[in-house]
Amino acid sequence: MAKKTAPLLPVTARLLTQFGERLRLARLRRRLPAKQVAERAGMSPMTLRSLEHGGAGVTMGAYLSVMQVLGIETDIDLLGKADPVGRELQDARLFARAKPMRKAPALLPPEQAGEAAEQEPSKDADWIEKHGFISAEALVALLDLPDRP
Repeated sequence: MAKKTAPLLPVTARLLTQFGERLRLARLRRRLPAKQVAERAGMSPMTLRSLEHGGAGVTMGAYLSVMQVLGIETDIDLLGKADPVGRELQDARLFARAKPMRKAPALLPPEQAGEAAEQEPSKDADWIEKHGFISAEALVALLDLPDRP
């Protein structure tokens, strides 16, 4: 029995289907039969068929093998390269830390650490400000989310 894969969101499943279709078109443009591509990639024709339909259970290695047979394996280097959301989140954190860094507190022995914690109860807001984090609402505002239907 095949291993179960984590379910994909509909948008992600659609992207995988489109990727499989593009690989199929690349194969057809090269006038290569499916059986020959499957043999060269070291997989069964059924696996290639699943791959060309965007099967989520097909390994990333299988996708790369087909890309290699088709001569487009270097295109994998383009995936995730730009990462605009990650850059926005990183920049937001950098701007939040524009204040001068405070000196880290000295570590106390365990018996004194418990006493210090009892004497100085920490507040969430103080902790967030001290560590340079911003609110969840501010992070969500940075994301450029598409309108949902």
